[in-house]
Amino acid sequence: MSDITRGGQFLVKETNCEDIFTPEDFSEEQIMMRDSVREFVDKEIWPYKDRFEKKDYAFTEATIRLAGDMGFLSVAVPEAYGGMGMGFVDTCLVCDYISGATGSFSTAFGAHTGIGTMPITLYGTEVQKQKYVPKLASGEWFGAYCLTEPGAGSDANSGKTKAVLSDDGKFYSITGQKMWISNAGFCSVFIVFARIEDDKNITGFIIENDATNGITMNEEEHKLGIRASSTRQVFFADTKVPVENMLAGRGEGFKIAMNALNVGRIKLAAACLDAQRRVTSNAVIYANERVQFNTPIAQFGAIRYKLAEMATSTYAGESATYRAAKDIETRIKLREAEGASHQEAELKGVEEFAIECSILKVAVSEDVQNCADEGIQIYGGMGFSEDTPMESAWRDARIARIYEGTNEINRMLSVGMLIKKAMKGHIDLLGPASKVLEELMGIPSFETPDYSELFAEEKEIIEKLKKAFLMVAGGAVQKYGMDLDSHQQLLMAAADMLIEIYMAESTLLRTEKMAKAQGEDKVKEQIAMAKLYLYKAVDIINQKGKETIISFAEGDEQRMMLMGLRRFTKYTNMPNIVGLRETITAKLVAENSYCF
Repeated sequence: MSDITRGGQFLVKETNCEDIFTPEDFSEEQIMMRDSVREFVDKEIWPYKDRFEKKDYAFTEATIRLAGDMGFLSVAVPEAYGGMGMGFVDTCLVCDYISGATGSFSTAFGAHTGIGTMPITLYGTEVQKQKYVPKLASGEWFGAYCLTEPGAGSDANSGKTKAVLSDDGKFYSITGQKMWISNAGFCSVFIVFARIEDDKNITGFIIENDATNGITMNEEEHKLGIRASSTRQVFFADTKVPVENMLAGRGEGFKIAMNALNVGRIKLAAACLDAQRRVTSNAVIYANERVQFNTPIAQFGAIRYKLAEMATSTYAGESATYRAAKDIETRIKLREAEGASHQEAELKGVEEFAIECSILKVAVSEDVQNCADEGIQIYGGMGFSEDTPMESAWRDARIARIYEGTNEINRMLSVGMLIKKAMKGHIDLLGPASKVLEELMGIPSFETPDYSELFAEEKEIIEKLKKAFLMVAGGAVQKYGMDLDSHQQLLMAAADMLIEIYMAESTLLRTEKMAKAQGEDKVKEQIAMAKLYLYKAVDIINQKGKETIISFAEGDEQRMMLMGLRRFTKYTNMPNIVGLRETITAKLVAENSYCF
């Protein structure tokens, strides 16, 4: 087990391109699954975008049922409960390609297959699983998840909903108010979190949706985006739930909620990918067709800049998401081989890579928003009109930075979890961090390295960026210790450094793997994207590192760390950024779509 990558270890361990999974490694079965999902979306969802935008909730429900008929709701469900029992990569693959056309459908799909079904699959008793999961897997029933309350958002464990045991000990009475409940309007079963007596932690319950049992709802919420995703407040007034419907043990609800969010985060990243592909493709098609000054606007540098950046962030998101998905899948299989149950293996597998799940959630949700924003800009005035698909893509993208834990929470979590792992001895960060300090005290090498091999310099820069993070985070931990939690602005800046390292490295490794398999001349656009992404990552790391250093260090320590940061973010040979963008856009414009 020691040579298997652990979560967060990418920071201190060199990863070879052969050791990561990429979209180019999809099996024939995975390609068939991808194509059948894509066909479903192109036939059943994309042509009806206007119905989703007009808040046709019944249509969302009907389309989710169709997805159930196709088996798409059951990919992650074990075969014993009527599912396909496919691997974690397959789960992310379906989530990716089914989510590209409209956020309304992808929210309904994600809420049902993820937080609506998965807590029962992973925490339910055998009786609970047999009773509920087959109906959820087939789409006969739909699930919803009731965690958030008016006073309990990011602080999920502070909910006021109460669960009171009856005198005969046979059922609990649930009373409270839940809000922002996706699928509430058509769900058959709720996962509800409530507090028993004055317990420190909340408890989970499975509650069937029955209006005669004290369950009422407000009207549908009026939302900026995801307009046909059913979102309501749900009220419970002495709703009776049998004691055997408690999910896991008393007080274990917070743990269920947190672990469900870990899975939700990587799946949310996957759910933003096809949206980016479609936005980019539409922007390319429009730029090729739209003529101004007797020239298609795709020929103008200002537009070519945007297209290259949109494609690059999409490619980076794919690279990092599938890398992490496969790492999780490998860890799950390993645990199962060691005798763990499917439930335990999946929980531990995802938990191991919780840092990467938070990184991906932040990075990809922000990229899809930027991508849609530039999409509107390329369309110009038409982009602002409901007659084109850009404005709805922009509105739908906005929620991705809020749900599954806000991006601010996830930034702080990624660094916080990393430090906790180091404290527990799961990752050695202190050793490498002190080596970095030793290196700064020493005399730098003035030899000119041999950079003739593809990515030789870029890989060295990635190593240096890791040192920059270790120097900055190590210095902050030394100064503030466990009190670092209260210095949120420093944590946020450190998180941005961490995110860029993972995304840039994943993009580089994917491209190196492709170049080795196909030859460099066949993947020159991908090479350009990897170099462009890294160049921008170096800039962000330099800026965030400087901001952090000058905010907590003083005098000689500050001077030494700033000198280190300059050394760790320095290129020997600067890339021609405009040239890289031109290479990428030339391919997009020629192919008239996102073609990577």
